Amino acid sequence: MPLRSPGSVPVARDPVHHPLFARYYARASVSAETRMGMGAIRDRLLAGLSGRVIEIGAGNGLNFAHYPSAVSEVVAIEPERLLRKRAVDYALRAEVPVDVVPGAAEALPVKSEAFDAAVLSLVLCSVRDVPRALSEVRRVLRPGGVVRFFEHGRGGGPAMAFTQRALDRTLWPALSGGCHLAREPVAALRAAGFELGPYRRLMMPERGPRLPTSYCVLGTAWRARLSEADA
Repeated sequence: MPLRSPGSVPVARDPVHHPLFARYYARASVSAETRMGMGAIRDRLLAGLSGRVIEIGAGNGLNFAHYPSAVSEVVAIEPERLLRKRAVDYALRAEVPVDVVPGAAEALPVKSEAFDAAVLSLVLCSVRDVPRALSEVRRVLRPGGVVRFFEHGRGGGPAMAFTQRALDRTLWPALSGGCHLAREPVAALRAAGFELGPYRRLMMPERGPRLPTSYCVLGTAWRARLSEADA
């Protein structure tokens, strides 16, 4: 059962609508599980999680098979209708309980401080308002709650940075479901008040040409625990 607040603001059933990109993403992401090693990345992203978890922008649900058995519930937020339908299929096959819920990252339809962990997996590139989305993540996490993130963003030398910014200003977001190439997820998490833990920068794919989407980061952050003065 999703942990929704009776007084929460209603969220439109389809906060975003990218049917063509969703169909492409659903196919490409399945191929990337083995071809690009994404299955192994998902294992590392989710290893050691427990309790109640909220996944922001769950896409077609490929993370669900990788959640460890110590996770008691996953509430998976996905705004795009086609991807949400695919995610429901994967949720039915998952070994942990998964509830797929429509909603936007900037207005999560769940109670405050209801989750032990939040998962951000290739989502900060496409949310409309990154600071607001991360503020919502802070709201729904319990003090001391963990954030696991795997995101792509700005990277490479000056030429690549220029290319990423130019694509962001022109065709890339429209063609790629609102994705942006030059965002900085680690800086965004730090600015939102999260405590950064270990993180590693890596290339996807690991071998082959360097693409504007190749510069990724995998890591952990925490919502700070309340001090005695704040309690």
